[in-house]
Amino acid sequence: MSSVTLKGVRKSYGSLEVIKGVDLEIESKAFVVFVGPSGCGKSTLLRMIAGLEHITAGELEIGGRQMNDVDPSKRGIAMVFQSYALYPHMTVRENMGFALRFAGVAKEQIARQVDEAARILALEPLLDRVPKELSGGQRQRVAIGRAIVRKPEVFLFDEPLSNLDAELRVHMRIEIARLHKELKTTMVYVTHDQVEAMTLADTIVVLRDGVIEQVGKPLELYEDPANLFVAGFIGSPKMNLMAGVVTASGNGTVTVELIHQGKARLALPLTGAAPAVGSAVTIGVRPEHFGPAGAGGAEMSLNIDVAEHLGATSYIYANTRSGEQIIIEHEQSRHEGDQESITVSIDPARAYLFDDKGQRLR
Repeated sequence: MSSVTLKGVRKSYGSLEVIKGVDLEIESKAFVVFVGPSGCGKSTLLRMIAGLEHITAGELEIGGRQMNDVDPSKRGIAMVFQSYALYPHMTVRENMGFALRFAGVAKEQIARQVDEAARILALEPLLDRVPKELSGGQRQRVAIGRAIVRKPEVFLFDEPLSNLDAELRVHMRIEIARLHKELKTTMVYVTHDQVEAMTLADTIVVLRDGVIEQVGKPLELYEDPANLFVAGFIGSPKMNLMAGVVTASGNGTVTVELIHQGKARLALPLTGAAPAVGSAVTIGVRPEHFGPAGAGGAEMSLNIDVAEHLGATSYIYANTRSGEQIIIEHEQSRHEGDQESITVSIDPARAYLFDDKGQRLR
């Protein structure tokens, strides 16, 4: 299998620069997910790897060979799109083998490769059906099978599950993860859904406005975000972000007053340079990191807006007096449905500190 390397890659449409200098090393056999909000450039980056978009500047290597000007059909890649793009008059077998037949591959070899792909994707009972006789999930498996039969060095997926309902998306996520383990092929996957990214990826690349914000393993990004954008984007429900001001610093500690939380104060450990007293900062707390009243740390009293019960866990959507929403994860037994207020504590060791430019302070 092949690695993929991007060196200073840029993409412009006239005066509009959409990819602003990307450096990235994707190891052979890795499952890498590009994630970010709509318009961040993730699909454009994928299409440049595929050869469907011209690279304005920089270098692309696949398997150690420069691919900037190589025809897409000769890059050793196969791409699965959001749209299934199946030929409606062809059977599943014919759809999966069409590219090989077009390339002049012998019928016996086509049959072997189609049968092998059908086995991997559990499509064997469906080989003689046409697309209109298939469910959405089955059609997407056929589209993936069409890519598998080509035996590519790199698989590219461009939001392949967006057209499926919630239950099918969960099922297909499992199928794609299993497929990667079985094929041991380099896969690059684009999605705007950070849940998909967290559940599928070996490595996540977080993009915003054509720039890579952070690269890392899913739990690394969740537990150690580099900036406010990654902290707020990775995680469901998202991290709570609260405005604060530095009131004291020194001896490896910075004290922050949460200005909209009843002036609660937190003393946070800090190994790097401390922000000046009076500096605006942001405190981040994951919903599951709030403790009960009396557990130590800063305490906040909040008005409960909505409680979302999900079985063993509840998410409480509460508001401060100034109207800021705070999301708190609670065990079901710890919250009664008729409560109108709640008091929680923040453990300084579980809080994140960001400066006024949104960069993480550690």
